[in-house]
Amino acid sequence: MKFEQFVGQVQNRARLPNQGETMRAICATLETLGERLNKDEASHLAAQLPPGVGDYLRLAKNQKSYSLDEFFEQVAERQGAGVDLPDAVYHARVVFEVLQEAVTQGQLNNVRDQLPPEYNVLFEAGSEGAMSRTG
Repeated sequence: MKFEQFVGQVQNRARLPNQGETMRAICATLETLGERLNKDEASHLAAQLPPGVGDYLRLAKNQKSYSLDEFFEQVAERQGAGVDLPDAVYHARVVFEVLQEAVTQGQLNNVRDQLPPEYNVLFEAGSEGAMSRTG
């Protein structure tokens, strides 16, 4: 997937008004994910994404053990003023949905293996409808 396709898919699905807000959502989600993964896994995932998108996974300075709720809070904080928690959760869901279309299943499995089971909803929920937080 090319940069323009990735960004365009996120912008369209998240119904964001411009590329700047779309890039903030992508950056916030992927940078936070990069902190949750070990450096090697973040780098492998980044290698399968377009330049300018995957690079955000490599911004992490330290690995962190975010719970899913903390992950969403960090994504909201990184998106900045004007983005509330429900919007940040939705943006993260969209980014994860497009991410899954852009990389191999094997790479996704490697990423999922590094995350606690509570993160499974991000891979399964997609961007439409309610997101069940049961497991």
